[in-house]
Amino acid sequence: MKRLSKGFTLIEVLVALGIVAVALMAGLQATGSLSRNAERQSLSMLGQMCADNELIRLRLRRQLPDTGSSDVECLQAGQALQVNLNIKTTPNPNFRRVDARVLQQGEFILQVSTVMGRN
Repeated sequence: MKRLSKGFTLIEVLVALGIVAVALMAGLQATGSLSRNAERQSLSMLGQMCADNELIRLRLRRQLPDTGSSDVECLQAGQALQVNLNIKTTPNPNFRRVDARVLQQGEFILQVSTVMGRN
């Protein structure tokens, strides 16, 4: 008499669980990577806003900026960022090179560079 088995063997269930575990781990890593990228992109956008604000502030003064370096605190969306402005001379005395480096707790976020002239 032949016996028909219904259901799965223990080995089949363990293999299926192993496959599901591997798929869940891959999904978890992908989700973590996406959230880190979104956080980094958000921070980069906030840094861009801080740098732009400082460059616009210099332009609104309507005078050639003095050479040198200065640090400015910038609070955007609850994030405390620091903008380091570095103003250098150029070969043409009517223009200055302005580099705005944005940092968060000493860690580099981004840098924006431009040239400003006499208005």
